[in-house]
Amino acid sequence: MVAPPDDRLAADAWRLLATRGLRGFADGVVSVLLSGYLLALGLGPVSVGAIATATMLGSAALTIGVGLGGLRLPRSTLFGLACALMAVTGAGFASLRQLWPLLVIAVVGTLNPSSGDVSVFLPLEQAALADATAARSRAWVFALYNVVGTGAAALGALAGGAPEVLARTAGVPFLSSARAAFILYALTGLVVSALYRRLAATGPAAPRTAPPSLEARPEGRSTASPWFGGLGSSRGTVLKLSALFSLDSFGGGFVVQSLLVLWLGQRFGLSGAQAGVLFFAVGLLGAASQLVSGRIAARVGYIRTMVFTHLPANAFLIAAGLSTDVRVAVAMLLARAALSSMDVPARQAYVMAVVSPEERAAASSLTNVPRSLAAAVPPLFTGALLAASSFGWPLVIGGTLKAIYDVLLLAQFRHVRPAETGA
Repeated sequence: MVAPPDDRLAADAWRLLATRGLRGFADGVVSVLLSGYLLALGLGPVSVGAIATATMLGSAALTIGVGLGGLRLPRSTLFGLACALMAVTGAGFASLRQLWPLLVIAVVGTLNPSSGDVSVFLPLEQAALADATAARSRAWVFALYNVVGTGAAALGALAGGAPEVLARTAGVPFLSSARAAFILYALTGLVVSALYRRLAATGPAAPRTAPPSLEARPEGRSTASPWFGGLGSSRGTVLKLSALFSLDSFGGGFVVQSLLVLWLGQRFGLSGAQAGVLFFAVGLLGAASQLVSGRIAARVGYIRTMVFTHLPANAFLIAAGLSTDVRVAVAMLLARAALSSMDVPARQAYVMAVVSPEERAAASSLTNVPRSLAAAVPPLFTGALLAASSFGWPLVIGGTLKAIYDVLLLAQFRHVRPAETGA
């Protein structure tokens, strides 16, 4: 039986949940607001897709930097740098108007056009949370981590419609309130940085007699590159998972939330405020579903939980893309939301369980970086598709690719059980 984490690490786990919630709220605001803001600046659907692609490519590049050498540094340093980039990103989008400067900020910054977390924060927080959590409760804690993020993102999505409402009812210029939202995003980075500074941190060179720390490295952990050099016997498993997760993310890249807002507006005439209400409901359903994900995983296993909830969700996504009635499309998106997020905590806990503790940071980087890269290119295609037609081709293509991933995952991993939990 693995002993529970000490009180200090338990407190750190709660701080990580708080930072996830704050970042989720900020991401939810900008994911709904982004397409309308860029259109108001005079940019077109292709430019919106290009900026979405740039943000995701930039996130992948930052995560690569962490994976290749950054984890030699204390996590406190990495967290601080990430928060500084978040502040710069918000300030840049609030002050710039032209496409090319915005593309530069999108690449180097932390903006997230998706309802999920694809930023450089993710592998850092996942590894820290795994270190702060006992194995027997890890699936539940990861579920709570994702519930907090998804629920906060739902509230952010609702708030993301506020600039349009203020413009319509109070005469407040849309661009002014939209820029204020990006300033809020920047300030969130500073608040999150303050919370990260309160994490237990003694650094890799901490004495062996020091209390457990989120910075401490187990005996024998390499300080070299935590990618292939940081993986031992689990390398083959992690590489296979990474390839499959990348296929899933490639499909998901066609339907990032900012571009779904754009599609709903073009196809059915939904306003940004209406889309914000919809994605508030979507986020709540996603959060609620993750509350039961851990219990289901404990009964049927991580892989079955991932596949048998994700596959019908992708069928609903395809159905939404084929819909010609806004009520049917909304119903399909809500049905999808009730299932599509249940795989997230199971996936994260599974990766952490199939590797040894000293390999977790490497495994997290190696499974998240390709996912980010794979999700980065499709938004550009989605923008081009929506510029040519309002039909839901992005949803159909994305749902089909994600369904193929589900089938392959079940075929490859249904008999691979993590020794740590047997799940």
